Amino acid sequence: MATEQELSEFLKSVEKRAFKRSIYHVRNEESALDIVQESMMKLAEHYGDKPAAELPMLFQRILSNCTLDWFRRNKSRNALFSNMSDFEAPLDGGDFDLLESLTDVGLTPQTESAQDATQRAQVLRAIEKEIQQLPLRQREAFVMRYWEEMDVTETALAMGCSEGSVKTHCSRAVHALSSALRAKGITI
Repeated sequence: MATEQELSEFLKSVEKRAFKRSIYHVRNEESALDIVQESMMKLAEHYGDKPAAELPMLFQRILSNCTLDWFRRNKSRNALFSNMSDFEAPLDGGDFDLLESLTDVGLTPQTESAQDATQRAQVLRAIEKEIQQLPLRQREAFVMRYWEEMDVTETALAMGCSEGSVKTHCSRAVHALSSALRAKGITI
């Protein structure tokens, strides 16, 4: 059974990694903070009585589920509903041009072009596809070490293998990904 102090220390140790992971997925700081907070609350509420050694894997699963729940909620929340009052003429009595309002949305120097966004999305999909093609143990080690930013010891404990095996799996995964992406013309 994890003590309150062990639970608190565990949550402090994973908060930054969990936030980085969440922000990578949802691309919104406030939403990422909400997901991490919800995950931590669920761990403390439902699994605080579990042994301290089980907390890392439980938290990873809870964080994944909370992220998926966020996407499900947003999918239904962001469904296209047009409020017709948004398309009314301006108060000054001028003509309202729907096309003008749509082309002005988001045109700031910080936004990327559609071509850049599409290229970035394609590269990310290619990388994710190649990660999925890795053998299971290599994929696990790679994701835990480089995505979750777990250290070698934590990864070895989570995978139930030696630290040397983790290093071998990671090395093989990096070489396989590098070769596969280079073959597709992707250099990072």
